[in-house]
Amino acid sequence: MYKIVEKERLNPTVTKMVVEAPAIAKKAKAGQFIILRSHEMGERIPLTVADYDRKKGLVTIIYQLVGRSTMLLDNLEVGDAILDFVGPLGVPSHVEGMKRVCVVGGGVGCAIAYPTAKALYDNGTEVTVITGFRNKDLEILRDEFEAVSHHMYTMSDDGTVGEKGLVTNKLQELLDAGEIFDEVIAIGPLVMMKFVCQLTKQYDVKTTVSMNPIMIDGTGMCGCCRLSVNNEMKFACVDGPDFDGHQVDFDEAIARSRQYADFEAKACEKDCHLFHKEVR
Repeated sequence: MYKIVEKERLNPTVTKMVVEAPAIAKKAKAGQFIILRSHEMGERIPLTVADYDRKKGLVTIIYQLVGRSTMLLDNLEVGDAILDFVGPLGVPSHVEGMKRVCVVGGGVGCAIAYPTAKALYDNGTEVTVITGFRNKDLEILRDEFEAVSHHMYTMSDDGTVGEKGLVTNKLQELLDAGEIFDEVIAIGPLVMMKFVCQLTKQYDVKTTVSMNPIMIDGTGMCGCCRLSVNNEMKFACVDGPDFDGHQVDFDEAIARSRQYADFEAKACEKDCHLFHKEVR
């Protein structure tokens, strides 16, 4: 059992938890993820390691309330324990040997972008961060990103925080102004990553994307995270989650990610209202 020592609501739909998991904290690296099961009634879900403290044996996860399993998890409070918490899994992000990198995070994808930005910063890389949200109420991790970046820009759809516009607007502005990056790392909704890659390809800038959004089982057994990379089949959970964004077939990935939307919505509508009272 893995005790929850901190819980914080970052915005109306996103929560941060800090969990006692010494063995995972000892080995975790940026880009890796864990598989958890909150209760015997819960399913296995993959969540990125958002941060870790090796000395204290703590692992931070950040999740969005999108369905039955995350609602089950969110029903737990400080002092409660998560039933299963396994990892670290996945190939760590490449964060060494680069002088200047731009990290682009969209929405809850910022929870995945943060540990990568932090690892780059700790390795002496000059880090530029661009974050994007629909509005001010959904912004997360501002202070954390400011602490691990040399230049930070925030974009929002309605202009209520940072500048009005898309992350690609700011990225193009920087590239047009002559900024040179060894690499752009984009983490967020699939559509956002697709358009970041389309932009950077025009400027011949190497771009890495994290395909966490399409993972379910986290071991490759379910097959749901299959994607085409340079016309070859890969699995996001075991071959990634990081891939060369210019080689990913995003249209295929987006179509697959929508396959279970109706099923998840029905499961949540049918069951989730019961768990808040019954699970603990």
